[in-house]
Amino acid sequence: MQVNRELRTNNCSRGRPDPDTLIPYPLETYIYSRYPVLDEREARRRPTHAVIDLGALRRNYRTLKELAKGRSIMAVVKANAYGHGLENAAQALADEGVAYFGVGFLEEGIELRQIGVTTPILVLGGVVGYQAGLFLEYNLDLTVSSPALARRVAEEVRKSGRRARVHLKIDTGMGRIGFNWAAAAVFIDEALSLPELDVVGIYSHLATADDEDGSFTQEQINRFNHALSGLPSMEKPLLRHISNSGALFQHPQGLFDLVRLGISLYGCNPNGLTPPVHLRPVMSLMSEVVFVKRVAESTPVSYGCTWRAPRETTLATVPIGYGDGYPRALSNKGFVLIRGQRLPVVGRVCMDQLMVDCGELRVEVGDPVTLIGSQGNERISAEEVAHWLDTIPYEVTTQISARVPRVFVDGESIA
Repeated sequence: MQVNRELRTNNCSRGRPDPDTLIPYPLETYIYSRYPVLDEREARRRPTHAVIDLGALRRNYRTLKELAKGRSIMAVVKANAYGHGLENAAQALADEGVAYFGVGFLEEGIELRQIGVTTPILVLGGVVGYQAGLFLEYNLDLTVSSPALARRVAEEVRKSGRRARVHLKIDTGMGRIGFNWAAAAVFIDEALSLPELDVVGIYSHLATADDEDGSFTQEQINRFNHALSGLPSMEKPLLRHISNSGALFQHPQGLFDLVRLGISLYGCNPNGLTPPVHLRPVMSLMSEVVFVKRVAESTPVSYGCTWRAPRETTLATVPIGYGDGYPRALSNKGFVLIRGQRLPVVGRVCMDQLMVDCGELRVEVGDPVTLIGSQGNERISAEEVAHWLDTIPYEVTTQISARVPRVFVDGESIA
């Protein structure tokens, strides 16, 4: 499949800011997609943007595929590809020949089909029977998690004369959706007996694959194997899958036929794990200084006056806030990079702006600001931001809102 994108060479060098100081690649490498389409005027109008390195995404995929030792890969692109931009991320991975895509909801699968993706797509989330027609219309695999749902889907598709492609979901300990592993044989037999269902896969989900203690993960794998023992002999065996990124790194005994990869594809580590291979971060979050002033000691900053200058200092205002997905919880806690130095976010993060204590650093309007990514010898990772928030990097990248333009670059072509 060819990547449906337009490569533009923009010259934004007239006046400040010089985009070559704002972004880590020459402008001619930038790929502008429909999410949203940026032209030169739009790029200059919105200094806050997320740089998405599709070259890093492709390289991560190849690295992880090699680690999977011949198993097929399902690229999980739910939640706008973990905030990275569904269309461009999926197209880049389709070009690499990924075997499957995983999405959270029906509408995400439909969006992939509408942009021309022909790769098999599994909707991982729970479904309701009346959606079955749309699964058929868009050739999407659906998750069936109970005998009742299997019967409802069969009833819905019967009148179409077609068969619904389904994966059976077994609950081995996650406790979300899925049929209990101990009685899986009854579920499997009924699903296979329904002629309207084309059962192509069976899977479960690991709850603690990224924990250092692997005992519960091993228990879940054992339970999954017990469920699989109830499968009859089949001319075309079902696609079996349970492993995620954490399991790929720590539990090779659970790889089976297909490995579902999400956060690791985007260069982030699940739950602070140190992966056995080098992954490249795909997202950088950038902005620039829009206002600078000197303030006296004890000057209050932002709502609630939660921070007061401990000395005379320079404050910089940056046009990004919780409306863009930079959390208010980072008030007086987060850091940014300006002129290669790590500087604290002070006062409460506003909906559209935040303030930075620059001390005696000489800062000017138009200076690049890195909120996630590298600048000089310093780096702020999504994992570090997650640590400040006592959360996980998945949440950090997925909450970058739609009003932040995604600017796509192929860093691999200039690496």
